[in-house]
Amino acid sequence: MSNLYRRFASILPNEPRDKGRVIAVHSDGVTVELVTGDHRRVRGTAAIDDHVFIRGDRIEGPAPALNGLTQEI
Repeated sequence: MSNLYRRFASILPNEPRDKGRVIAVHSDGVTVELVTGDHRRVRGTAAIDDHVFIRGDRIEGPAPALNGLTQEI
């Protein structure tokens, strides 16, 4: 019998998924500004100001354009 944890871990993605906004379009991909403020150049197609999910070095799909909210109580 194999280890169930290892079997489960083998189907999970190795790289985390990030969210960001496209700030530049290039012939071979786009530059994305992450929510942390870092910039990353990734493969894929999107328009400027599109919000996208990225994993590794490629666009995984569109992301919602959600803004943060701070409330004091």
